[in-house]
Amino acid sequence: MNTVPVVHPLSGKVAVVTGAGRGIGAAIAWELSSLGATAILCGRTRAVLESTARAIAQTGGKAEVVSCDVTSLPSVEAAAKEVEASFGQIDILVNNAGIGGFGGPLHQLPPDAWEQILNTNLRGVYYTTRAFAPLMIRARSGHIINISSLAGKNALPNGAAYAASKWGLNGLSYSLAEELRGHNIRVAVVCPGSTNTDLSPHVGKDPTKMLQPEDVAHAVAMLVTQSPQSFVSEILLRPTQKP
Repeated sequence: MNTVPVVHPLSGKVAVVTGAGRGIGAAIAWELSSLGATAILCGRTRAVLESTARAIAQTGGKAEVVSCDVTSLPSVEAAAKEVEASFGQIDILVNNAGIGGFGGPLHQLPPDAWEQILNTNLRGVYYTTRAFAPLMIRARSGHIINISSLAGKNALPNGAAYAASKWGLNGLSYSLAEELRGHNIRVAVVCPGSTNTDLSPHVGKDPTKMLQPEDVAHAVAMLVTQSPQSFVSEILLRPTQKP
């Protein structure tokens, strides 16, 4: 009996995922590798990244680790050069790295906390786009997926800096999509609601009713496997039941 070989939709593709050591980033790396892509796990803590990469490899996926701090342009540029030297291409960039900020009203937020939130959640996406997009432009193909939040759509009392970073990320994404359409590069933003990760505030919420990291990963998979003649520019992702 002849067996039909399994064709993975992302076979031969290279996917860079920032903040990929745990939570949503790790789930996205798992998902993309399961679809045949080589997942490049980026982040600051190499030991955590390597643990996730080993787990992916044990299930038959392809995963590599590249150390990267998205708040540092030299670090991001070095990561891009390493990916280019090793693989010669990047087909998917998932800007997932981010930090929360839910400590109280804005007028009590220390300036260094503001800087940390905005530098990671917004400036970091500018850095990675600056470093990696030229490789996609050269190939005239690619996907950039920015992981935002419903906090970038709605008011978030006691999290104004975080909300500002995500509102800014949404605007950046919409504008970037228009800049890169002519190069056959699709840019999309995913805005999850309450997600069961270490980042999200859980006080008073039922984790079993919250979105799970795998739900966000599934949305990313849908974006990067859609038909070439169209693109979904935004996904708003909510849990079925309010947690």
